[in-house]
Amino acid sequence: MSGTSLQSLRERLALDAASGRCDESGVRRLWWAGLEILQEGLLKRGVQQGIWMASPLPALYEPDLLRHLQGWVWAPENLDRFGPFNAALPGSGVHHQDGIRFRRLPLQEDDGFDPLLLVITPSLQVALAIHGSPGCRQLLMRSDPDTLGDALALCGARLREHSPDLAEELKDQLNSLGPLHSDAELEQQFWPRLAEKLTVTAPSLTLQPTPTTGSTMDQPEDLSLLEAITHEVRTPLATIRTLIRSLLRREDLPEVVQKRLRQIDGECSEQIDRFGLIFHAAELQRQPEDTQLARTDLGSILQTLEPLWKDQLARRQLSLSLEVQPDLPDVLSDPRRLEPMLGGLIDRVSRGLPSGTGLRLLLQPAGARLKLQLLVEGQEKSNTNGTSMDASRNERVGTVLSWDPTTGSLQLSQAATRQLMASLGGRYHARRDRDLTVFFPVAPSPG
Repeated sequence: MSGTSLQSLRERLALDAASGRCDESGVRRLWWAGLEILQEGLLKRGVQQGIWMASPLPALYEPDLLRHLQGWVWAPENLDRFGPFNAALPGSGVHHQDGIRFRRLPLQEDDGFDPLLLVITPSLQVALAIHGSPGCRQLLMRSDPDTLGDALALCGARLREHSPDLAEELKDQLNSLGPLHSDAELEQQFWPRLAEKLTVTAPSLTLQPTPTTGSTMDQPEDLSLLEAITHEVRTPLATIRTLIRSLLRREDLPEVVQKRLRQIDGECSEQIDRFGLIFHAAELQRQPEDTQLARTDLGSILQTLEPLWKDQLARRQLSLSLEVQPDLPDVLSDPRRLEPMLGGLIDRVSRGLPSGTGLRLLLQPAGARLKLQLLVEGQEKSNTNGTSMDASRNERVGTVLSWDPTTGSLQLSQAATRQLMASLGGRYHARRDRDLTVFFPVAPSPG
């Protein structure tokens, strides 16, 4: 490992710190709560100048801060392949957009993908990072001058190896901000405030823990990055959803406000589940898991989820009808993961359909299996043939995603969808006209 790698920087921040005990989902919630506390502190102080350095994605998101602070982002080159995600990153070199200033720097092979952020301003100076092996993850926060000085020295040495001019630019910016100093208020308040944040931020049930067994050294770079991105998307959405549901418990909200909040809640839930599937698909690609199937009442699951799907589709002026034949046997599947996967199939088929289109969901016996069909109906069906479900028009984004350049729709690839469904006991068949069929094995009779 290089002495100037970002992993070395994280290890310096972790020096003298106790080992962590968090799983991946827990440490990501800590990270987002920490970012919120840090940005609240910067805004409260009215910071007008400073720098921030982040990896592998921009960490700050408050527009007022981004407009006043100069950003440096170590980002992987292959992030360009992730289509819509690239909009969150600066391009090569200096990036200016709506007054927001970034400088993009290359991420090296031994840097890792754990989030990292350094913020240096005249009044507040701090480093945040996620560190640790699976099952022993932790959020690091350091604000003492010795640690920050070592971290900045490492960043400067790294820049000198590749671009002495950039190293001098960073040095000049730091000199203009004054000497490093401790902040007693931040050190005393950060962790208590973090605990307060977490008390009102319930974890999302759709966040899947990263497996703690097996080697992680052979993870393909794209899949590790994709997992990091999905965490960064889902965690703040889960926070927003929790806050919205807290607001909805108030009795003094006007009806129109309640309606809008419920719409936002629905959109958050839909995207959390969508990115949860992407995360699980990436997990299966890098570390296939043993299938553990159980008796599952598929018909009951469909009938329970039908109102939710109808509400989601109604926001796009689409309709859904469900037909479940009576007295159907149970199937073998994983009901906990099957529910979001079924929602993912609804989203996959419906995305990009014109208003007024109807979907028809059928469950019926087919020999030793149950056949689940999702059909597009109505006069608009002929206009959907060969669109985003047509693999020939989609661009593959790694092994997990496909992207329709005509609509900007990002979704699981056919291969990833098939693998996900196979892990749930289903055999997935898709047609070019968006219709799809999944066969589930019937569970053996008890006794």
